[in-house]
Amino acid sequence: MVHVIKTDDEAVEVARALARRFAEGAARRDAERILPVAELEALSESGLLGITVPADHGGAGVRTATLGAVIRELAAADGSIGQIPQNHFWYVDALRENGTPDQLAFFYREVLAGRQFGNAAVDGRAPDGSREHARLRPGRDGGFLISGRKIYSTGALFAHWIPVIALDDEERHRTAFVPRDAPGLTVVDDWDGMGQRTTASGTVLLDEVHVPADRIIAGHRGNERPSTFRSFGLLIHAAIDTGIAEGALADAAAFLRGYVKGGWPGNEAARVVDDPVVVQRFGELAVLTRAARALLESAGNVVDEARAAIAGTDDPEEAARWETAAAVAMAAARAQADTAANRVTSEWFELAGASASLRSHNLDRHWRNARTHTMHDPRRTKVHDVGNFHLNGIAPARPFDSRSRES
Repeated sequence: MVHVIKTDDEAVEVARALARRFAEGAARRDAERILPVAELEALSESGLLGITVPADHGGAGVRTATLGAVIRELAAADGSIGQIPQNHFWYVDALRENGTPDQLAFFYREVLAGRQFGNAAVDGRAPDGSREHARLRPGRDGGFLISGRKIYSTGALFAHWIPVIALDDEERHRTAFVPRDAPGLTVVDDWDGMGQRTTASGTVLLDEVHVPADRIIAGHRGNERPSTFRSFGLLIHAAIDTGIAEGALADAAAFLRGYVKGGWPGNEAARVVDDPVVVQRFGELAVLTRAARALLESAGNVVDEARAAIAGTDDPEEAARWETAAAVAMAAARAQADTAANRVTSEWFELAGASASLRSHNLDRHWRNARTHTMHDPRRTKVHDVGNFHLNGIAPARPFDSRSRES
């Protein structure tokens, strides 16, 4: 029986309990690439997948900052597990933005029952490097057919439903919710990244997959009006990176507390944690991580404030200002999380001896995870967004819109 979480506090408590359990086998799962099948079943049963379902549909409707905290806890325990539900929450929010009442009622029930959404958004590339876009064509019984190849399909291998982004005959983005076992749909576990090794972010193949019309939402609408949709989704990425930094910092502290340098003739043994230089350097890494966590929570609050303001105004300019506020707050959080994750996971090794590099510890997994995940949305673009807004008053561009908007 899937538990239904009702409050923000309960969501965080459940996440922490699961994180303790997930952390126990994280190093081994990464080293041997053991996919976290049992762990994701536990995640479904815990009720965490339903925490963003609105209260009037039976969920907790948690704050965005609370979702960030949940993802951060999971990612600190295991970076791969922290990333896998990112797309699940992204598509629950896509339904909130663009779903019909009937679609909301159906899919919210699915989510509260522990059903997980995967992801099939990124189109494969042709030999010349161009995208080979998946296409949505009219099919039988008023439905549609989808064919195409999707890559970086994080979560698809474990999912009950796989949202597939495809272009319709007017070149508009549509999102089709396809059952994992639909005829013509194949998930290939061919992810071979150096980090985030157990996300199974492989390939989805679609060969004339039939989708009923009532399982398709107009995803393009989110790019045609002010919204917090993209900020919400990318904020989850910041939570993943912040969690990876926190997990690395905790493992580094545990290792350093037990590390003694010297101990040979003429060089007295000494605990490394008594070295003031080590304490100073470790403190700097802790400050980076705490700043990332603070910006993550702050950005989550801005997203919620902006979402409420946009819903409550008929003024397009005011709505656009709130959309910008959320986008800039998210970009700042994303940039800081990137810095914290990459620096903490790498620089702490300078405070330890060669034994920290032993494969039996597998402590380098944190760096591999951080380096791999932060390639998703480069820090330089987020820093540019923040700088361009504060210096020139130019808002970050919406996705699929090359135009920048003056705020």
